[in-house]
Amino acid sequence: MPEKVGLIGLGIMGMPMARNLLQAGFEVVAYNRTASKAEALAKEGARKADSPRELAAECPTVITIVSDTPDVEAVILGKDGVIEGAGPGSVVIDMSTISPRATRAIAARLKEKGVAMLDAPVSGGDIGAIKATLSIMVGGDAEVFERCRPIFTAMGKNIVHVGTSGMGQTVKLMNQILLVGCLIGVVEALVFGQKSGADLEKAINAVEGGAAGSWVLSNLGPRIIKRDFRPGFFTDLMQKDLNLVMEAAAEMKLPLPVTSLINQMYYSLQCSDEGRNAYSALVKVLERMAGVEVRQPETE
Repeated sequence: MPEKVGLIGLGIMGMPMARNLLQAGFEVVAYNRTASKAEALAKEGARKADSPRELAAECPTVITIVSDTPDVEAVILGKDGVIEGAGPGSVVIDMSTISPRATRAIAARLKEKGVAMLDAPVSGGDIGAIKATLSIMVGGDAEVFERCRPIFTAMGKNIVHVGTSGMGQTVKLMNQILLVGCLIGVVEALVFGQKSGADLEKAINAVEGGAAGSWVLSNLGPRIIKRDFRPGFFTDLMQKDLNLVMEAAAEMKLPLPVTSLINQMYYSLQCSDEGRNAYSALVKVLERMAGVEVRQPETE
């Protein structure tokens, strides 16, 4: 009989991840605050639960993938939350991106009930979720991680146990620092090229195979010059992640001057009602400063 997995949160990431679990042969029980999403997944073979508590009562493994720290705390520790339904020996896998400190506190509460917790945030965006090629960085007990490896394998390709509870979230925040640091370089280069009159498509092709090449340049660069800011990952969510970075850095008394600046630039985007666009909309902040718009001219 296939293992039963509960999944809470059927957004841009959670829905395709649930589908991949179904395709891998897992029995999936789903809960979402907007019930229609769970009902849609039920038509594909999942079962809809009416609360996180109900879901946890019948699933030995529960995955949460929701927007922010308060959302994770609510679905796990709140009224009718996972903690009220989960029994000893079960596992909660939080695949959201939240505070490492809050993660350790939630894990401690679950441990009191004999429930293990892994923090397993992901990288790869909606495309990675759809194609089951996500990078998954996992914190928590190594033995529990190995027990859950088949579940992770159904959703991702690069799966690494990175340490104790909270370390998955810490590594994910490192990922976000690296990501926006690379992105600011890409958008500055594109604005520079636009101002100089360069053919941006040819410029990207010329440099992406060399030392300056990166995933961000090859994947986001062409979308930026086509003015394609449809979200695979929202600006609002990147801002949330950078706030988590700055909060953790403040706790450690750690200066992060570049990340702090980029954080302020994302605030600027939110103030311009750009929060629901892709995080690559960061280019618009520099465009406004430079008085240009990065755009590949249409060919006749």
